[in-house]
Amino acid sequence: MELSRVRRADPFFEREKQNYGSPLPSREYIVQILEREGTPMGLDALANALDIRDDEREFFERRLHAMLREGQVMLNRRDAWLLPDKADLIRGRVQGHPDGFGFLLRDDKGEDIFLGPKAMREVFHGDRVIVRLVGLDRRGRAEGKIVEVLERANTRIVGRVLDEHGIQVVVPEDKRLAQDILVAPGGKRATPGQVVTVELIGQPSRAARPVGRIVEVLGHYAAPGMEIEIALRKHELPFEFSPQARERTRKLPDTVRKKDRTGREDITGLPLVTIDGETARDFDDAVFCGPNGKGWRLLVAIADVSHYVEPEGALDIDARARGNSVYFPRRVIPMLPEKLSNGLCSLNPQVDRLCMVADMSVSVRGEIKAYRFYPAVMFSHARLTYNQVAAALYEKDAKAISLLGELLPHLQELDRLFRALLKARARRGAIDFETTETRMEFDDAGKIARIVPEVRNDAHRLIEECMLAANVCASDFLRDNNHPALYRIHEGPLPKNLEKLRAFLAEFGLALSGGDEPMAKDYAVLLEKTRTRPDAQLLQTVMLRSLRQAIYSPDNVGHFGLAYDSYTHFTSPIRRYPDLLVHRAIKAVLAGKRYSPGDWEEIGLACSVTERRADEATRDVVDWLKCYYMRDRIGETFSGSVSAVVPFGMFVALDDVFIEGLVHISDLGNDYFHFDEARHELMGERTHVRYRLSDRVQVQLVRADLETSKIDFRLLASETWPTERKGKVKRERNQNPAEGRRNKKNEEQSRRKSGGKSRG
Repeated sequence: MELSRVRRADPFFEREKQNYGSPLPSREYIVQILEREGTPMGLDALANALDIRDDEREFFERRLHAMLREGQVMLNRRDAWLLPDKADLIRGRVQGHPDGFGFLLRDDKGEDIFLGPKAMREVFHGDRVIVRLVGLDRRGRAEGKIVEVLERANTRIVGRVLDEHGIQVVVPEDKRLAQDILVAPGGKRATPGQVVTVELIGQPSRAARPVGRIVEVLGHYAAPGMEIEIALRKHELPFEFSPQARERTRKLPDTVRKKDRTGREDITGLPLVTIDGETARDFDDAVFCGPNGKGWRLLVAIADVSHYVEPEGALDIDARARGNSVYFPRRVIPMLPEKLSNGLCSLNPQVDRLCMVADMSVSVRGEIKAYRFYPAVMFSHARLTYNQVAAALYEKDAKAISLLGELLPHLQELDRLFRALLKARARRGAIDFETTETRMEFDDAGKIARIVPEVRNDAHRLIEECMLAANVCASDFLRDNNHPALYRIHEGPLPKNLEKLRAFLAEFGLALSGGDEPMAKDYAVLLEKTRTRPDAQLLQTVMLRSLRQAIYSPDNVGHFGLAYDSYTHFTSPIRRYPDLLVHRAIKAVLAGKRYSPGDWEEIGLACSVTERRADEATRDVVDWLKCYYMRDRIGETFSGSVSAVVPFGMFVALDDVFIEGLVHISDLGNDYFHFDEARHELMGERTHVRYRLSDRVQVQLVRADLETSKIDFRLLASETWPTERKGKVKRERNQNPAEGRRNKKNEEQSRRKSGGKSRG
């Protein structure tokens, strides 16, 4: 039978026929016909326009409904098919807010659309929907109404059981899911206060609340370790290995076998050592440094995970789903089973291990003159800690020096190399922000005993510089051999962020050089200028926040912060999936082959997402633990610094305690306070009292809410605006009322452009 003229006009027809064995019009062509007609079409009319035969009708309807599920077409109340774009409908993903409203994050990357509480009753955070614009909300934002739900994002939800007048409900732990779930009979039994997982059997709608059946009872809310169990489920972190991965792990050897050594260089005679923190259990990297003419030979040996984790194998599938290891206080969710992460792939002392080596020749100026990569067998001569190395090299501690013994000369060479690399870093212009990391110490009952700063010494920086060198060589190697890979990219600041930063710096008489496209060196020069200023912390914080987040991508655009043209992650394949891919790519080049794990861009996006997921889960756990730690200190007073300013108040980081909490705008004083985003401040309209990043304040703890993991303070005093200054502002205005009115008018105009207005 001859094909119709309509079918022949479809450029996708032959492809569809080959793929599906059915000469149906493609999705693209169905869209074209609907666009051409310009009006909604009933099923019969659309079928006639596309020459659909009776025997094809069922398959055609299936295709339409598949397009409907993906939001390519819509079905109106008259059962007519139409294009969402023609009906001013917009597709996107719902982003919920704890206060009951939400936003539509548009697929077309346009301006977010506000969804009021009424609209949000039909959906959960993460759902994909189509909305229709219905006007502007009271703040002038585009507001939408949900027309159709395309995809439900939540099938299981973790939350706490409550009793509402004899009816059990589950309150989700993820506060972006702002609806309670009715508990249906037939599931597991739980009592109020217990944390459970519910499987949704009824999604929210205009007419009904969500309904779920309890499938897992985790225990009481305040039980030790419960915060981690909640975070695992809330953020959908894989925490159990698949049966296939466990079986593959069981079959792995316990030691390096003779056949594993084939084709590898033997570097067991070199005094390689690992240098890590006291609590580390998996050792990715070992180092060796020795003199090499007028420079040094630096070896960075990295655990050869790729030898044991085969592409597309059970271990690889699980590792890709996890993306990275997740480090909670007192518990690790590893990317690989413990037999690998703490055993066979960990560079433990006094045992042979398989590794991939970056063997570098470094000049006295800290420049890498040559390098090569190769698989090897190594033997770690010692498991050292940062504190041990620092004590021996920098504090000249006799006991530490004695413990190092014959390893000391090699570590001294390593330190000389480190000094050269530091000078090269300074010449390169890498940004070096100073941040304070903290560590929680727990008592025997599993509760926080104290929070202490994690002091970084030069031994930390020494290892960091060695790892940076190896990573740069890995990216250079793959780039020069034209092999695709995942690069660790960090783009420069967005124009709008740059504009805000420069406006802020101008108030302090400072300027960032570099024009419209500043380089890391421009940031580094400004950072160095401000280090000795009393407001250095404020300036550094604002500079840091102007930069973008680093991600994984196959597009090699360089690393802005580190001032590298090319940079990737090579040094941690035990705990980061991108590093494992880089190892495979390097091995492929060495073997004259190509390695292709699939769509590199898609994998890079997935790895960036799992990295953020791990950060969010860890932050949740840490925030809850800090809240638990502070709940017995209600009423105590503390000194601290303003760490963030937001429209509804300011966050204060406490000295010594290393905990952050909110001072709500209503507790700032009897005045209207205006938020200025560009200046990172709140200013009182009447008193001109202002609160800005890094201001010193005294606060009183008034609340530590375990349910929300929020800590609230009450402001007692501010060191930034003393009483005499406030009085001076008043006197100045009273002495010249006309000038005061003009200043106030100018301030109002400025605030309307840059910030909001709140009543305190």
